[in-house]
Amino acid sequence: MQIEVWSDVVCPWCWLGNIRLDKAVAGFAHRDQVQVVRRSFELDPGTPKDLDIPTDEMLAKKFGAGRAQIDAMHERLGALGRADGVEFRFDRARTSNTFDAHQVLHLARAHGKEAEMTRRLYLANFHDGVRVADRKELVRLATEVGLEAAEVEEALGDQRFASAVRDDEAEARSIGVSGVPFFRADRELTISGAQSVDVLGRMLDMAWAKRPA
Repeated sequence: MQIEVWSDVVCPWCWLGNIRLDKAVAGFAHRDQVQVVRRSFELDPGTPKDLDIPTDEMLAKKFGAGRAQIDAMHERLGALGRADGVEFRFDRARTSNTFDAHQVLHLARAHGKEAEMTRRLYLANFHDGVRVADRKELVRLATEVGLEAAEVEEALGDQRFASAVRDDEAEARSIGVSGVPFFRADRELTISGAQSVDVLGRMLDMAWAKRPA
């Protein structure tokens, strides 16, 4: 059974959604027959690759949000994160265009390290304050999960996985994905948003029940 999840590594709700999906799969009776595929989705593909400002500043400009509104959002997400074992450090997060990061995720998938790379990118962005748009940082992070620096540099240099990222995003548009995280089970059942572990578990059960005997 294949579970696809569209997400972006600068989306805090996506980090929660991915963690909760992992927990749901871990508690699923047929977990050894579940393949999780993480699909690319850029929340803001127009973000300049060299833009380097605090994420809070970007949010204030983009949504016209005041300090109190941003702090309240962070407080809510912080509490949800702690419940799932995540420590958000929003005070460290900075803006990033994520196109190259998604390409690195595709490379990691080719080496069977997609899950590890996904976790490392979320941690880098939301805890360590690393700009995941920085290619040098992407190479460093990739080597931490076991990829070869030279291959990462080459893949980014020739944009080897650019078409794969665009294909994921085109697929998302074709099925009406407007926000992430977005989950699809066996290309049929879909759920949007950072749902609870229980809800995601029920999706797994329903998808399994619909499989041919």
